[in-house]
Amino acid sequence: MLGTRYTHGSPCWLDLGSPDTGVSAAFYSAVLGWEFRSAGPGAGGYGFFQQDGATVAALGPLTEEGARGAWTVYFQTPDADTTQMVAAAEGGTVRMPVMDVMDAGRTAALTDPGGAEFAIWQPGSVRGLDRTSAPGALVWVELHTADPEAALGFYRSLFEWRWSAMEAPGMTYRVVSTAEGDQEDASFGGAAELQEGADRARWVPYLEVTDADATADAVTAAGGTVLLPPADIPDVGRLAWFADPFGAPFAVLKPSPAMS
Repeated sequence: MLGTRYTHGSPCWLDLGSPDTGVSAAFYSAVLGWEFRSAGPGAGGYGFFQQDGATVAALGPLTEEGARGAWTVYFQTPDADTTQMVAAAEGGTVRMPVMDVMDAGRTAALTDPGGAEFAIWQPGSVRGLDRTSAPGALVWVELHTADPEAALGFYRSLFEWRWSAMEAPGMTYRVVSTAEGDQEDASFGGAAELQEGADRARWVPYLEVTDADATADAVTAAGGTVLLPPADIPDVGRLAWFADPFGAPFAVLKPSPAMS
């Protein structure tokens, strides 16, 4: 499960690009109880989703006409320039080259060879999210892609990830861990084949909730869509997939006691 002692390759930040940040802030406030706080007048509309003053995600505007909302997962690196260089050499695409975010850190936006978008973060004064693996916070990330083994090989060249395969109904699921520590304790996400009807490869964030069914009701009441209704997964918990009002997919999980 995710923690906030971030190491090389850990998911460490999560932000949402939205064509209307006001609508998005209201939606996630209604569904998860988040509060939006602007990063300031020079931040171009970027700001932070918080719980009790702790940052659990972020939100920024999309300015292209017709843009759809999307969540982006950031992975920590000690050297963003080197990670960007390796990603390009291994067949990835640089969407936004490395740049400084004031003294907070350095970041770049990349796309893996299978088409899944992600970002990297070299910490400065900001190491990452303040809270994870708690109700309303990021608890898991999941890659859906046409060739999981090839995709994970790419990420291993960037972050030295480890993974182990397990059989799940209708698929082989790969549990992914960072390079450091016990492999099970260092797990933070998974990778699976694209399912029928999926439009493209993507990283999907999972947010912890105390009641997946009540969250599904809140999503529809706030203008979102249920993509996968709540279902129990043995030894994992009760999960569901949603899309927000601008089509950004995300998932929720009420973890089983075995996950804690």
